[in-house]
Amino acid sequence: MANNKKLVPEATDALEKLKYEVAAEEGIELKDGYNGDITARDAGKIGGNMVKKMIEYAEKHMKDSE
Repeated sequence: MANNKKLVPEATDALEKLKYEVAAEEGIELKDGYNGDITARDAGKIGGNMVKKMIEYAEKHMKDSE
């Protein structure tokens, strides 16, 4: 069973903003609220690019702190 508990609840708003930014960059229109009608391919593009951006952000900030 999946655990959907947020490890950092304060990040919820930032993740939502990132989701809409990535969707716009990919040309995928999201509406406020439920978006369960988008294709799995589009959802994967959004999620994959969100992870990519978060990794890039973490790598940049880890490098800056060295």
